[in-house]
Amino acid sequence: MPQQMLDFLSRFFWASPSILGWSLAIIFGVIWLACYRPPLISKPWLWVVLLGGAVMAPIAIVITSFPISYGISRLLGHYMTPESVRSWGWLISIPSIFIFALVWEGAKLVPVTVYWWQKNRELEPKLGLLVGAVAGAGFGILQTQWANNYYIMSTNWNWQLVQIEGFPALSGFWESLFILGLNVASTALAGWGLAKGWGWKFYLLACGVYLITNYSTVLISRELISALQAQFLIAAWALIVVGVTLWLRDRQSKALEKKRHPRRKK
Repeated sequence: MPQQMLDFLSRFFWASPSILGWSLAIIFGVIWLACYRPPLISKPWLWVVLLGGAVMAPIAIVITSFPISYGISRLLGHYMTPESVRSWGWLISIPSIFIFALVWEGAKLVPVTVYWWQKNRELEPKLGLLVGAVAGAGFGILQTQWANNYYIMSTNWNWQLVQIEGFPALSGFWESLFILGLNVASTALAGWGLAKGWGWKFYLLACGVYLITNYSTVLISRELISALQAQFLIAAWALIVVGVTLWLRDRQSKALEKKRHPRRKK
């Protein structure tokens, strides 16, 4: 298994890399970060947070793809028959997905938590939200380049395919765009909760965002929805979660403005 993990990490970056896959990942990240407007120029340390989130992406993915997946498979195989696993897959997949969420969201929160500790565990909620968004963007960009390059390789993607199939040929990139948005939003939510003193509660809430997103694969496997329908559901869910975090950001901005410029009593 260690050799498989090392091989995976090398393939994460070098398995059929493409300029298109990397470029789209960076563009998607810029689009979502622009919604939050983090002070990347006035607070250059945020670039370190972005890099930290990116470094954690392949680590989290390889941990869940090998030791955790192997452990869950062995556990299910010990206590359940293959027929039971297939029959109850819609239910037993929930704790499995949530375990994955704990690892992924925990990995994204590492650079946020490090900065929080450096600030003596005192962080203004809006800044906590923005730090989380930046860390989530770093993680999401690395995950998205991997997903994009895999999609391009597995489908032999080219512009001629778009002319023949239309939107379905772009659906893989569409899904990557909104999953990256969810990566940004869920960590922004967790960062806000950490700054407010509700760290573990909002960490679990961020894991719930991941759970709802990835349960769509179960619905597809049971043929309850199509892959295209799942992609539109993910897009709708991403817009809802992003909308909530942007509302929190604006709310904190107004609270800070009132604190800096209180109304004078007549």
